[in-house]
Amino acid sequence: MKLPGSVHHTAGATAPPAALRTLLALAVVLVMLVITGWTSVHRPEAGISPRAAALSAWALARIDGRALPAADAPAAAVSRFFAGLDGAQRARLADGYPLVVGNLDGVPATTRYRANLRSLDQARRVEEVRSRDVALTPADRATALRRAHRLESLAEPGRQILLFDPTGDGLVAEVFGDLDRARRVSVVVPGVDTDLLTFERTQRSLTAPAGMAHSLYEAERASAPDSRTAVIAWAGYTAPTGVGMDAATGKLAVEGSVRLRALTTALPGQSSVALFCHSYGSVVCGVAAHELPPRVTDVVVAGSPGMRVSNAAELHTPARVWAMRDSGDWIADVPHLELGGLGHGADPVSPDFGARLLSSAGARNHTGYFEPGTASLDNFAKIGTGAFGSVVCVTGDDACRHGVSGD
Repeated sequence: MKLPGSVHHTAGATAPPAALRTLLALAVVLVMLVITGWTSVHRPEAGISPRAAALSAWALARIDGRALPAADAPAAAVSRFFAGLDGAQRARLADGYPLVVGNLDGVPATTRYRANLRSLDQARRVEEVRSRDVALTPADRATALRRAHRLESLAEPGRQILLFDPTGDGLVAEVFGDLDRARRVSVVVPGVDTDLLTFERTQRSLTAPAGMAHSLYEAERASAPDSRTAVIAWAGYTAPTGVGMDAATGKLAVEGSVRLRALTTALPGQSSVALFCHSYGSVVCGVAAHELPPRVTDVVVAGSPGMRVSNAAELHTPARVWAMRDSGDWIADVPHLELGGLGHGADPVSPDFGARLLSSAGARNHTGYFEPGTASLDNFAKIGTGAFGSVVCVTGDDACRHGVSGD
């Protein structure tokens, strides 16, 4: 008996309608994706990121009837808006829109610290859930657990997180010292393999941005105890992974330079700024140099593969340009040239480049420049505190101090 509307299949019957075949195929694909864990692994990339969702909500929000500034508004406009809020209103925005407020140039530093503390806690809980998700691969669960531990560490009491974005490999920046009261601010700009997970390290801590910045801050305090300084560990750009094509080109440096200019422009008060640019970070600083604000008085590069110019004059910056490289640094073997977009130009420590050449005595290899007891860290601290008259030149004379007065 054949029911109305049914399909009676026989050996010679035709195949199911195209629509039915499509539905069956989609069902099979969905089952396969669930079994393999693909839907769990790729969900963050396939959907809207938490920060994108936060930006959408921010665009529609108001506080006590007042519209909020656009997330891409100039830092000065954002600063004026927040200056017109009381403490309770700032706290409400930080708690309600932490992924926006914590990354918004012009927001008071203490308000950003509060917002990022909340964002770190939210992101940690997400990673903890992922670390127990059996639909993920063991490797992905392990990575989630590592991220959860890193987020927990960053949220420890007393830490001042100026920037935090969990999207992708993550962006983060941390402040050591009182940023609002500082007369001089030092910014550590790191190189390859810098992300949320590598922002700090338990072993070899001085090879990670947080360890570098903390070491510099302690050296500045020891060098000039009465000087009001602050140091920022800035992993606020997408750095190359490994020494591959990204590290050999300027694409990521160009993107990073935009963020570096925004950071230095938006710092509170009238503090002067010195940049300490390590490895690929010096490429970022070189690309940014011509558009840095006048408050950036010094650009110091260590272990540099080049700054994408032929000489210091081509940086078109009024800032003093300093350079150093340890004798055992492998970066010396990298060809210092630029051809078809590959390579980063002349060697900043070559005499013809025109940088002020600093001693790095005691530093070992490519990652030892921030080690206590080295001439490199001592020179960093003197530049960071403005004691230019006592920096040690690589030649042992006063060549690098020519035309520079003391504090």
